[in-house]
Amino acid sequence: MIECGTVYRNNSSCFTFKICPSPTSINKTTKRCNGKSENERKNGDEERISKYSFVSPLCMRGGDGYNSYSSNSLLQRRVLSKAKPVLVKNTKDLMINLNFPTYIKVADLGCSSGQNTFLAMSEIINTINVFCQQRNQNPPEIDCCLNDLPSNDFNTTFKFIQFFNGMNITSKGSYFVYGVPGSFYSRLFPRRSLHFVHSSYGLHWLSKVPEGLEKNKMSVYITNSSPLSTYKAYLNQFQRDFATFLKLRSEEMVSNGRMVLTFIGRNTIDNPLHRDCCHFWTLLSKSLRDLVAEGLVSASKVDSFYLPFYDPNEKEIKEMVQKEGSFEIRDLETHGYDLGHCNQDESKRSKSGQNEANYIRAVSEPLLVAHFGDAIISILFNKFACHVSQHVSCRNKTTVSIVVSLTKKKTFLMS
Repeated sequence: MIECGTVYRNNSSCFTFKICPSPTSINKTTKRCNGKSENERKNGDEERISKYSFVSPLCMRGGDGYNSYSSNSLLQRRVLSKAKPVLVKNTKDLMINLNFPTYIKVADLGCSSGQNTFLAMSEIINTINVFCQQRNQNPPEIDCCLNDLPSNDFNTTFKFIQFFNGMNITSKGSYFVYGVPGSFYSRLFPRRSLHFVHSSYGLHWLSKVPEGLEKNKMSVYITNSSPLSTYKAYLNQFQRDFATFLKLRSEEMVSNGRMVLTFIGRNTIDNPLHRDCCHFWTLLSKSLRDLVAEGLVSASKVDSFYLPFYDPNEKEIKEMVQKEGSFEIRDLETHGYDLGHCNQDESKRSKSGQNEANYIRAVSEPLLVAHFGDAIISILFNKFACHVSQHVSCRNKTTVSIVVSLTKKKTFLMS
């Protein structure tokens, strides 16, 4: 494997950054290049691009400018803060169950870009080292693997390496940071190599847009007026994807390894179509319909755009974990989904609308540009901000954050 990177050192720790292609990508590259002509390789590449048409644009807005994800991810920071008790608890339990090992490998899947990328990893490192000190144990060497799709803006993330190195990390040992580009719906790591997996606000993104959504007219996602077949199509795709994710991680993780996963979810059970009036994708659909009415976008263009997203409830997550069978649920919590403007007065609603528009733009702009082009984006999110301002006082929200921690069940190897 070819690795390139830079080593950073301070008085208490060694920090290494490397980019490592996943095992899957290495194997595919070898098979493509050995004994095949340039045309054969090209045709194979086109087939893969067609099959995974949403993988390439499915990334957050890169850079560190005004509309970037890095500058508009305060919500994710709040989400990480609420999940912290579960993260700390499971990190300590892992150390005890593995009898304070000398080496730990941690992966953050769907890490995105910007300073938030390092928050969970620094919390895990700090928890391990403080806990080892409290128990009079030597701290382990820690591999920290940052994963996202190849289209993710890893360059912006790498700019914050020094920020990570200065995050009050109480390490007396060594920690090493790796970039691992690839889909977490594929194999990323060698078998039985991972001890701890973290993923926050990544798994509600699907591997692809479900099939059979043609009857869901002029809406980018499930709404109260969607046919029931739309819900079933999204649920089936989520079930396939989440089962794949669990199976692959079970192959990569050691027995008694831990996962802490945070989803955007919903708190409804009885009516699977119900989403509140201020749901972000409902307001995005309204904004697109505004552009259709003004002649800026064709209705057929909107009718053919759907988001590869699903917001499960607790019951759906629990059922899939139990059905797949590789993991045991340790914690399952639901937290409020709050962009920070629930209690603002009318004079601040305009600013609140713009803030939420910036956030949704940061997470959806690459997908929108790939389908509609970039000419309408600013107009679209001006419309979106206005719709948000009109719904700021909404209290009965169906959107929540769901945090689940899992333990890899013991595996018994055949002799």
